[in-house]
Amino acid sequence: MEPWPPTDDSALTAELGAALWGAGPVPEEFLTAALAAFTWRTVDAELVLAELTFDSACDAEPAGLTRSAGATRTLSFRAGPVVLEIEVSEAGIVGQLFPPGGGRVDARTAAGSYDQAPVDEVGFFSLGTPPPGPVQIRARAGGYAVATPWVSLR
Repeated sequence: MEPWPPTDDSALTAELGAALWGAGPVPEEFLTAALAAFTWRTVDAELVLAELTFDSACDAEPAGLTRSAGATRTLSFRAGPVVLEIEVSEAGIVGQLFPPGGGRVDARTAAGSYDQAPVDEVGFFSLGTPPPGPVQIRARAGGYAVATPWVSLR
């Protein structure tokens, strides 16, 4: 058995080259993940990433502020003057975007968009039940474009 790494540079180069060429094609799921990661290089040019400022699953919610009955989770996000608040329940997501005035929200998973909805003139919207795993909500309204961090809602 020869020592590793080989002491001769040409033997090392030959062994590394054989390992690279013998690996075969890159699996399709690796290529898809790499392409998705590459698209993030321009995210700052398109969207402002909102900060999670409140999560009822982690923070104590003051008494009397829950807007509906049942098992719900409330989250608030902020990016400059934009505030996005959502309430997640078994029925889906309801939310409000401030400043109001119409617009659109898009809920995404790693596989792509799972639901979209218009934002009405007072900033309200509703989306379907989020799937398991990380979700990101993107909102466009009043000249602003923001995205939440990826968060598991269920």
